[in-house]
Amino acid sequence: MRIGLLGFDGVNALDLIGPLEVFANAAELQALEQPRRPTYQTVVIGLRRGAFTAESGVTFRPHCDSRSAPPLDTLIVPGGKGLREPRRNATAAKWIGERAPKTRRVVSVCTGAFGLAPTGLLDGRRVTTHWRWAPVLAQRFPALRVDGSALFLKDGKYYTGGGISAGIDLALALVEEDLGPRAALAVAREMVVYLKRPGGQEQYSEPLRAQTRAADRFAELVAWIDGHLDRDLSVEALAQRTCLSARHFSRRFNAAFGRTPADYVEDARMGEARQRLSGSSRNIEDIARSLGFGGPDTFRRAFERRFGLSPSQYRERFGLPASKSGTAAYTLES
Repeated sequence: MRIGLLGFDGVNALDLIGPLEVFANAAELQALEQPRRPTYQTVVIGLRRGAFTAESGVTFRPHCDSRSAPPLDTLIVPGGKGLREPRRNATAAKWIGERAPKTRRVVSVCTGAFGLAPTGLLDGRRVTTHWRWAPVLAQRFPALRVDGSALFLKDGKYYTGGGISAGIDLALALVEEDLGPRAALAVAREMVVYLKRPGGQEQYSEPLRAQTRAADRFAELVAWIDGHLDRDLSVEALAQRTCLSARHFSRRFNAAFGRTPADYVEDARMGEARQRLSGSSRNIEDIARSLGFGGPDTFRRAFERRFGLSPSQYRERFGLPASKSGTAAYTLES
């Protein structure tokens, strides 16, 4: 499968490099496991001939230009301020519009949606882009159904991703679609990124959302909570850290975050539990204690209440398989 990534002056470098690294890692892992079964070939396509320069000043030398680009299985359009320049945007949209009918999947990352939107291919479809640019996209292209909070969305053969690092999440989802969940998990593990964030998840992570809402005292507190999930995180203990009475603390916390301290702590622990169950071979009792639960039974009840699965069932369904030696095995499935 040939993956083409469009490059242009003013591209956001991470929009381009993030997905590129996902597919390159998937191909490398596949080659280690099944060398006779090729998967991905990546090609960077310059919108014009010659090198192009990213917003950050990094210069890229593409494999080919848009005129000589080979047939593609998947076309990825990164974002960047360069794509919003009218003349460059018109050139990109014309080329994308010509290529899209012959391409199995068409993908935009971040503000790459501004390159797809003028083609009319996204009209009537549910799409996303970087949260800050979503109102602009919706106003400029009213035929689009813009959701500025989604991490990434799929509508037909068109995929749109939210802000910058969401391009990695979207690329992992495409690998999962092509090769199965174990392949995507293996790539995520290799790249040391979160194994999976659901496509419907909002672009802000919960800790980031909390910190942007909070006053300085509470911003520091939620950062501390997320780094010390094994500690006593009762209302009394947290109130003591902020030098407030328990009652005053609870009222202030609820006003700042729209949830109780206990709800926030449970969300943080459950989110981290999913990551540890999926990405490590630690036994469930160790994970329970490392997240501040008194024992595996308490952990299991809380996990089942939240996700409808026991921790062991979740690991069986979403965890990396273990080899006989106890290390992770990179098994790719079609």
